[in-house]
Amino acid sequence: MLLDIPFYLLFATSLSFLKMRFTFLSLVLLQVPFLTQNLFSQMHKHNSILFSPQWARGAVFYQIFPERFRNGDLNNDPAHDKSSPTAKAHSWTSNWYELSAEEKTHSPNFYDNIFRRRYGGDLQGVIDKLDYLQDLGIEAIYFNPLFEAPSLHKYDASLLHHIDVNFGPDPAGDLEIIAKENPEDPDTWQWTSADKLFLKLISEAHRRNIRVIIDGVFNHTGRNFWAFRDILKNQEKSRYKDWYQIVSWDDSARGTKFDYRGWFGSKSLPAFAHDSLFGLHPKVSEHIFAIAKRWMQPNGHTQDGVDGWRLDAADEVPHLFWKRWRQYVKSLNPDAYIVGEIWKNAADWLHGDEFDAVTNYQFAILTFQFFIKKAFVVARNSSLNLMRFCMLIHKMQTMAY
Repeated sequence: MLLDIPFYLLFATSLSFLKMRFTFLSLVLLQVPFLTQNLFSQMHKHNSILFSPQWARGAVFYQIFPERFRNGDLNNDPAHDKSSPTAKAHSWTSNWYELSAEEKTHSPNFYDNIFRRRYGGDLQGVIDKLDYLQDLGIEAIYFNPLFEAPSLHKYDASLLHHIDVNFGPDPAGDLEIIAKENPEDPDTWQWTSADKLFLKLISEAHRRNIRVIIDGVFNHTGRNFWAFRDILKNQEKSRYKDWYQIVSWDDSARGTKFDYRGWFGSKSLPAFAHDSLFGLHPKVSEHIFAIAKRWMQPNGHTQDGVDGWRLDAADEVPHLFWKRWRQYVKSLNPDAYIVGEIWKNAADWLHGDEFDAVTNYQFAILTFQFFIKKAFVVARNSSLNLMRFCMLIHKMQTMAY
């Protein structure tokens, strides 16, 4: 296991004297969403749809980036990426900046390799440490994306109805199960070994009074998502051609090439199409609603499913969809917790009919600047002053001789 702080803070600094400040900031980042939920909970306490769950108020959340938490099963370790399927997972306690032999053949540059690298974190690793997490006093786990995807971060989903096969005990067997399904038809969906292990994790967490929140990425997918793959293959003849924001098709007669809009301009993350009646394309909405039910009521019982959602890039998805989404999620479990990722002023999402809370990055950034950036500048200046002092002493000693 790595450090008990959000993974994105690991890149900030390695100065040991700042560890306490990082721990404080991680708590701020995880607690900030709950600062926005109470007003409308009080205003609408008699309306179950508008109600924010009592259990989430002041709860201590622990964020887990699955691929980097703990390698509990060495038999499911993934390769670096599809371009090097024989490459082994990186040694768990190795030097972060040291390149493996395979990485050196790919590129001598560290940053060309870091996003290809895999360490083998999996669900068994989380289950193995649930007692440890309980001893920390946490009350909920927030998982970064868990669904099948080629990247280490999993924000580029290939499937939304299956846990990534390399997070479970039998990747090859799970792929065989998936290949027999129709991903558009929930009646054909099966439970893979990775899916079942995640349900076991939920059960074990609940037994310890720990809630489980998962990341829902419903603004975009990866290029390997089953519907987008069909578009790449069949172009305008694809039955999913209206699912995404397509700009132009491959057409030699018209002199156009295939193009589409992606999240933040990224072609690796094609964005779903919007709709004036449903928010998102009706078939996309239908699919996402089926995903919600699958993971919230895996066997028809709410207590066996996830306890809520953290919704990625929420401000990119129309309000209309989130209003419908909230009604559906709360119908499945009135006590579910819904948090939207909003980077800007989030007032428009906090009328009580979309999210229970939001990620308050504006406050988090100010906190970072006050507690961390200031401390880093002070430390840097102190180091420079120490260097100047040492150089002065050395110069004086040289002059003395």
